[in-house]
Amino acid sequence: MSKETEAATMGQELSSDLEQNLRQLKRIFQGSGDILFRPWGYGSDYSSKACSIYYSTLVQEDAVNYMKLSLQDLEKHEVGPGTGVSLEKLQLFFENNGASTRKAMLVDHMTQLVEEISNGKLVILFDGWSKALSYQAQSVETRQINEPVNESVVLGPRESTVENLEKNLGLLRLRLKTPKFKIEMVTGGGGTQTTIAYGYIEGTVDDELLTEFKQRMKQMESTEILETSYIEQLIEDSVWSPFPQHRYTERTDMAVAALLDGKIVVLVQGTGGMLLCPGLFPEFFQSSEDYYQRTVISSMIRWLRIVAFIIALTLPSIYIALSTFHPELIPTVLLLAILNAREGIPLPAFFEALLMEFFFELMREAGVRLPRPIGSAVSIVGALVIGDAAISAGIASPIMVIVVALTGIASFSIPQYGMAIALRILRFPLMISAAVLGGFGMMICILFMLLHLCKLRSLGQPYLAGLGPFRVQDLRDIVMRVPLKKLLRSPRSLHKR
Repeated sequence: MSKETEAATMGQELSSDLEQNLRQLKRIFQGSGDILFRPWGYGSDYSSKACSIYYSTLVQEDAVNYMKLSLQDLEKHEVGPGTGVSLEKLQLFFENNGASTRKAMLVDHMTQLVEEISNGKLVILFDGWSKALSYQAQSVETRQINEPVNESVVLGPRESTVENLEKNLGLLRLRLKTPKFKIEMVTGGGGTQTTIAYGYIEGTVDDELLTEFKQRMKQMESTEILETSYIEQLIEDSVWSPFPQHRYTERTDMAVAALLDGKIVVLVQGTGGMLLCPGLFPEFFQSSEDYYQRTVISSMIRWLRIVAFIIALTLPSIYIALSTFHPELIPTVLLLAILNAREGIPLPAFFEALLMEFFFELMREAGVRLPRPIGSAVSIVGALVIGDAAISAGIASPIMVIVVALTGIASFSIPQYGMAIALRILRFPLMISAAVLGGFGMMICILFMLLHLCKLRSLGQPYLAGLGPFRVQDLRDIVMRVPLKKLLRSPRSLHKR
């Protein structure tokens, strides 16, 4: 069928002639081996004709039989005995929203009919009626609610989102029992027709922020969306920035906390992760468990993450700068130990660090891509074997192996995976600048990073909000976590202040 003919067919209203409707549908779904057309009869002598249309890969077979309005499978139906069912009674019952065990939606347009079938609905057409019944009968298995995979905690809830949008929204509704929690739906374009939902708390979210977000979401109507990360890349302010501008979470308690802070939560059908918009730089060092532990412990862990961030970003470049350009800054005993360890190493410190970092990143990617039972074992054994072999072969010094290992461990301490990836990328420009100009080159590179962070925006919000302009009251949930009785006393969202 040509595109012009298909477009004309899709734009038509349904006909009262059953055979005409079926011919059009068969042309539209031509080549689909899993589409089924099951004609059946009803009424006193089964002379009235109807047809069920559905994807066999999406719809339960028992639901198809259950919806048949005849005595072939049921003695009675919602509208009365099967032999007494007539087209007039059907029209009267469903057009007046009669009570039914499964709610039916009336469809009177070919475009709507095709969308309902594509969404896994069971559609029933009747001869002599220019409308169709659409039932929810999808039977695709989804993952059950379980503990979060990427955000495990010692204290706190252990439920995570799944790939079912309705279940995820229900989990959020269960925690936010207020009519001010608004959820709006958007449908992605193209062949996917993915359902996208975003939620916010009315009166808590900033109006300008919400308006800006809705304007950027308009482009989803013409874009094929497969995963939440598609939306992140389409609405972010700076595409080429290594820093993530939105946060991900699988935890419903973390999503609700973000909503209470004035954030917007985005969910996509078929994706387990939720997108929290906007994502500010200080928030990438926060974990949901910080609010379930005592103030002193949470604050110490927050400081530990900040130190880990500095180590993961600068430790290899500091070692290169000190050992190559500024050996006088190293204590004498430590300098002698470094010289003894590097004796016989044919590579300069920069190439040595570059080689070890490359092997470490390679093992990390291999551990992620391999099956889970053997991935961790291969990465650990590979690190031990390659590290020992590199030292024995004289390619790398023991202190360089320690530096690279500490850098990798520090990057794992960052709660948000997106920020850890940014550190992996930014580490190499710092190493190059340290190899060229030493400490001076490092300072220039760090200065450019700070300038970029000051300029960066997330949905129009300053990325460093809370750190600049400097206000002591804004640090109560950044540098340390103040007691909850003070933290929850006033709005925590930055735009409120």
